[in-house]
Parts: sequence; C-alpha cells; structure tokens
Amino acid sequence: MMRHLFSRPAWTGILVLTALAISLPILNLSFPEGHTLHISAYAIAIVAKFMCYALAAMALDLVWGYTGILSLGHGVFFALGAYAHGMYLMRAIGRDGVYQSDLPDFMVFLDWKTYPWYWSMTDNFWYCMALVVLVPGMLAFVFGFFAFRSRIKGVYFSIITQAMTFAFMLLFFRNNTGFGGNNGFTDFKRILGFSVTAPGTKAVLYLMTLAVLLGALLLCRWIVTSKLGRVLQAVRDSESRLMFIGYNPLWFKLFIWTLSAVLCGVAGALYVPQVGIINPSEMSPANSIEMVIWAAVGGRGTLLGPIIGAFTVNGLKSWFTAAFPDLWLYALGLLFILVTLFMQQGVLGVIGRLKKNKEPA
Repeated sequence: MMRHLFSRPAWTGILVLTALAISLPILNLSFPEGHTLHISAYAIAIVAKFMCYALAAMALDLVWGYTGILSLGHGVFFALGAYAHGMYLMRAIGRDGVYQSDLPDFMVFLDWKTYPWYWSMTDNFWYCMALVVLVPGMLAFVFGFFAFRSRIKGVYFSIITQAMTFAFMLLFFRNNTGFGGNNGFTDFKRILGFSVTAPGTKAVLYLMTLAVLLGALLLCRWIVTSKLGRVLQAVRDSESRLMFIGYNPLWFKLFIWTLSAVLCGVAGALYVPQVGIINPSEMSPANSIEMVIWAAVGGRGTLLGPIIGAFTVNGLKSWFTAAFPDLWLYALGLLFILVTLFMQQGVLGVIGRLKKNKEPA
C-alpha cells in the first residue's frame, strides 16, 4: 500500500531528504564548532522552525488544495496549539523566574494572586498535549459546523476566517486574559525535566518535528488518495453536483477542516519550545496569508508542494530580512503576483512541465 501513495521518484526524493535532515543534528552533536562537518545550532533551529511551518502549510493544503476551501485564519489554530503547549512550559519554569514565584512572571507583574481556572492541570504535560489537539479541533468544529451548514463559501468564508483570527489576536493582546498580553509566553526553562536549551533536547525536538511532519504527510496522502479524498475533490470541483447524487458535503468538509486545524495546532506546539516564544502576533492575519503563499508557491493540491513552498519562502525571508529588512513585504507581494500570473501550479507544476517537455514525443 505504501508504494502507491507516491511515485517512485517522489519516494526517492522523500527518503533522501529525510536522511539528510536526520544527519543535521547528528553532525551538530558529533563534531565541535569550527570542524568542517559541524552544523551550527542556529541552522538546526532554522530547519526545525521551517518544518513546523511546512506542517502548517500542508494542513492548509488539505482544505484549500483538495477541498477548495480558502482559509485566511489558520494562524489562529497554529497559535492556539502553541499557547496550549506554552502553558505547560510556563508552569515548568517553577520558581526560576525573575520574581521567584510559583506564578509566571507576567502574572506576578500584573498582581495576580492565583492561577485562573483555565490554567488548572496545565502543569501536566499530557493534559496540555490533549489541549493542543482539542482546543484548535473544537474551535474548528464549532466554527465550521455553523459556517458550512449555512453554506458560506468562497470569498465570504475566507473573510470570516480572517475576522476570526483577528478577533482572537485582539483578545490575546489583553493582559486580563491570562496569556501574557502582547509579550505572550517566553523564557522557557525545561520540558519534561530537561533543559530546553540543551543541545540534546533541541536534537530530540528536531527529530520529533521531522517524524510528525513525515507521519502527517503519509496520513494526508492516504486520505487524498482514498475514496474520501475523491469526495473532497468533488466538493472542490462541483459541490452542487455532489449533492445531486446524494452526498451531504457538510460532514466531509467539517472532517477535513477539523483535521487541518488539529495538524496546525500540533505544528504550533512543536514550534514554541524550539523558537522559545509565542505571542499574539502569531495570530495576525498576515501570518495566515503567508501560509496561503507557501502553499501557492510550492503548488497547492500536491501536499509536497506546500512543504517545498514553506522552506522556499521562509528561506528567502530569512535572507531578505537580513540583507534588505525594509523590502521583504514588497518582495513577498511580488512573489505572490508572479506565482499567480506565471506559476499557477507552483514549483512542482513547473518541474512537472519540464519533465514532460523532456520526454520523447
């Protein structure tokens, strides 16, 4: 069954890139700084962050590329997963904060005397991991149920998803919500008793992110190549015709929308301990729009394309913001325009056309 998920060249590429990705933390830990084969901790952190972004882009591709639902609010699911994990990381600081209190520093600064009720049990790692899945999933299910039942689609659906993430961003910016206000969560010390800054911990988090990305890729590919995937593509291509032959699109759309939100939440949970901070800016509409650009640049409706797009766009962003910090947004807008006009199938579409042109007539 596994060999039918991707073509042989695709499997070869996936395995080669996976082996290369696995080698990076090994080279980081095995060779000292200054050695030719040493990979810096900074490079490991950048690749890990890009893998989190790739997982979020692939989750978006499930609903946009395969089901035709353009979401401009996936940033909220990513951030909620990060905040859920961040609550545990803040509790794990213990009395090592600036104020040496059992409460996080931001709560002491705001004169909180005790944790609010929704922080209950957040000192338990597995409870917070359940929140990582349940909070984005429940929000997506409730939001999607009412939106899809009302048959909101197209640009109207995109607008209300953007309004949703903007509303959550404004909510989390408030100090009295108990999530750190505009500073969010930071200064993490430990995860499961291990220092988050230790090279070994960073390597484990990196490898775990890689494993989750590969597992999610296989799961998503299995879904889109199954009968369920064909129904989802029918929703994208002609929802009214699908209803005419007796299918109710509501539950198919709701399932894939909720799954996509959960994957985004998991991406956020993997992101926060490796980057070391989560704040409401991750919920900004601009971040959700960037996810759409990642999928478009790589090639929507391909799964592998959004992964390529996330690495390509964020790699350009890292270079551009260092070399020309004031020009990145202009470059991003230009990139999206060029892709829309000349590369509508993205990078993978260009590669496919080049391969087709090389084949003998």
